Amino acid sequence: MSKPINNDIHPMYSFLLGKKTQYHTAYDPTLLYPIPRRLHRDILDISSYNTPCYGEDLWMLYELSWLNKQGLPQISIGEVVFNAKNINLIESKSFKLYLNSFNQTKFTDFNEVCQTIEFDLNKCVTGLVRVRLFYIQDIEGQSIGYLDGTCIDNQDIVIDKYTLHSDYLLNSTNQCVVEEKLMSNLLKSNCLITQQPDWGTIQISYRGPQINHESLLRYLISYRQHNEFHEHCVERIFYDILRYCSPEILSVYARYTRRGGLEINVWRSNIDYIPNISRLARQ
Repeated sequence: MSKPINNDIHPMYSFLLGKKTQYHTAYDPTLLYPIPRRLHRDILDISSYNTPCYGEDLWMLYELSWLNKQGLPQISIGEVVFNAKNINLIESKSFKLYLNSFNQTKFTDFNEVCQTIEFDLNKCVTGLVRVRLFYIQDIEGQSIGYLDGTCIDNQDIVIDKYTLHSDYLLNSTNQCVVEEKLMSNLLKSNCLITQQPDWGTIQISYRGPQINHESLLRYLISYRQHNEFHEHCVERIFYDILRYCSPEILSVYARYTRRGGLEINVWRSNIDYIPNISRLARQ
């Protein structure tokens, strides 16, 4: 059974988040702080699962600005895609500080900014990163999307526990094999260091023994006071469902509301999977 993260066990998690930091006014790639993915995966003991795991972390950057060669401020919305097989992930506050260091720095054009971010992130995560920048007019007018599937939120049940319990999934399936998509808007967890709330919508697509909707909802709500990063929560949900429910096919996709100008969306799957990347109503 997987164990929650304990900061005493992994002091690597005691970094810039939640601490007073100095604002950098000049471009500084050393602000990026990598976190080895294996730290959390060792806790989950993913080596015991005989299934592949594919995935990506999809970041949207809404507070990206720099100066052109004449000193005129430029703005853009950025999209960064991290492959889940990268050695490291990026700690979010360090990413914000890094992006802030662009604010008073002169760049030739969009391409130079895009290439700079991609180069720095590739170096930091040791793996695959894709970066795209969009003009504001490219984004304006886009329609609001949604995650399809049966919503499991409106159940007539009493909830009185909000501490993470993967055991809610124990014996939660029946012998009927189904293929279905389930979604919930009630996913909430807290930042591992600052305990600030992270709000999300989650979609779970699977084929296998049918999962009891009440058990699954209780399990998801049990994250409400849990302290863990977005990427870690989604991986934990993915592997808990694999462990307790034994689906043949499983994809878990969560889209979170933005905080500090960053929006982090995460998917994990044991098959080739193409997520719906449309912004949701709360994003």
